[in-house]
Amino acid sequence: MIIDVPSPIDLRLIGEATEWESTALLKRPWRTEFFAEFAVAIQSSPISVNRVLELGSGPGFLADYLLQAMPNVTYVALDFSAAMHQLASKRLGVRTSRIQFVERSFKERSWSQGLGLFEAITTNQAVHELRHKHYAPALHSQARELLTVGGKYLVCDHYVGEGGMTNDQLYMTIAEQREALMGAGFSKVEQLLLKGGLVLHGAS
Repeated sequence: MIIDVPSPIDLRLIGEATEWESTALLKRPWRTEFFAEFAVAIQSSPISVNRVLELGSGPGFLADYLLQAMPNVTYVALDFSAAMHQLASKRLGVRTSRIQFVERSFKERSWSQGLGLFEAITTNQAVHELRHKHYAPALHSQARELLTVGGKYLVCDHYVGEGGMTNDQLYMTIAEQREALMGAGFSKVEQLLLKGGLVLHGAS
């Protein structure tokens, strides 16, 4: 029996979303190194990238970085929190003209309906918000169905193990993260960056 791990905060509340936003980069300043690695991976894609989807887009940290790095890209930001979209819109300013905000939870099976296809899909520190690692392969499988041929899926999250987290129901080991992506049908999975308790995988 799978028992979801409860979240200690409710990111749908503007106060708690704002608190998370204000501390995220202070707690893990190396997050910007991951943003840069996302950009490099997308820019080195064998196909031209025009549309990017981010799952669990939060207050727009990654979107802001990628939209600045790639001025020809349009972006779909999917998050279950209207409060997070509000914070992201404020951060992005004029770049909101290139972004579509979609308020959905990727815990629901219907989250991917009607979004179209993408050359790149990203997710940063969000997969564990499924609240149990058992659900990750299904999320990855749905993401794969939204990728065009030759597209990339870039997944960054916390891991269990040395230097990482301790809750092995919420978080996966690095090996389990790779296995979840392979089990979702990706034929190539690469570890792109490992630092400060976070790991970034690229799948295609």
